[in-house]
Amino acid sequence: MKRRLLGTSELEISAIGLGTWAIAGPGWEFGWGAQDDADSLATLEYAVDQGVNWIDTAAVYGLGHAETVVGQLLKRFPPSRRPLVFTKGSLVWDEKTREITHSLSPASLRREVEDSLRRLGTEAIDLYQIHWPSFPPGGPDEGLEDALLALHHLKAEGKIRAIGVSNFDVPQLKRALAVTSIASLQPPYSALMRDVEKEILPFCAAMDIGVLPYSVLQSGLLTGKMTNERIQALPDDDWRKTRSADFQEPRLSQCLKLVDVFRQIAERHRVTPAAIAIAWVLRRTEVTGAILGARRPDQVDDLLRGAEIQLTASEIALIAPYLPTGTGTNVPGSQS
Repeated sequence: MKRRLLGTSELEISAIGLGTWAIAGPGWEFGWGAQDDADSLATLEYAVDQGVNWIDTAAVYGLGHAETVVGQLLKRFPPSRRPLVFTKGSLVWDEKTREITHSLSPASLRREVEDSLRRLGTEAIDLYQIHWPSFPPGGPDEGLEDALLALHHLKAEGKIRAIGVSNFDVPQLKRALAVTSIASLQPPYSALMRDVEKEILPFCAAMDIGVLPYSVLQSGLLTGKMTNERIQALPDDDWRKTRSADFQEPRLSQCLKLVDVFRQIAERHRVTPAAIAIAWVLRRTEVTGAILGARRPDQVDDLLRGAEIQLTASEIALIAPYLPTGTGTNVPGSQS
């Protein structure tokens, strides 16, 4: 798989990276239901064997569990074959109540980095990102500069190799760049969430900030495998079923019409609708690599094919009329 340099960092990454939100397991606020760790490890290992060279995770995923699984993965590879690890901080939780809160405190971030290093079993984190500038989204973001300065110091100490941010808007990116170098931005971006095309992608291109979109398949909705019946059958602790507007009417019908168009194009390329949804995001030159989630090894190949397809101008034009208006949901209770 071809690799590209991530922003101003020295990290060369594949066009596809494996995300770990879906494999974080149950028992936390944003879970996707039960997940077998053996399946998770087999999936991540298979992806690395196929050329994926980076894993994206976060401390909050499964309240530390996803990072622990990634740490187990790293032990399976010699240093020369280990994937790069990107993780995130600023969302913290109470060990007793499991309540998730937000902190940009330098002391908190230092503790979070140390905890992540321990769970991952590594001496340095390749890319450490501020998960949210504020949470819930849109709230106060005081302390942003202090948080970034703390990461700048941690980078100087060798605990992290590059600094990234996630879910930042352009004014917040400008504030970040005034403090330290920013290798990448991780924004929500899919055919259902296109707000980043207006200002954020052009700004990142101008400032040489790598872009690592997440929710490219809109939490599975754009895979071509979701139907009304399957959504109703999702477990009750799967946030998509009860708290995502994309998975409920009237927006669901609009989304599924778009999937039908993806399916038509997919048939020409002999791939799945998921591959077309991925190719649609990767068509933008500002995008360095896309974060995709998989819960079983047999789901990985469809994702990788998305990096091989270059949509034609006529195919992009065919898709355009079916792009739903409005914004999709990237986390429970928020809009992109």
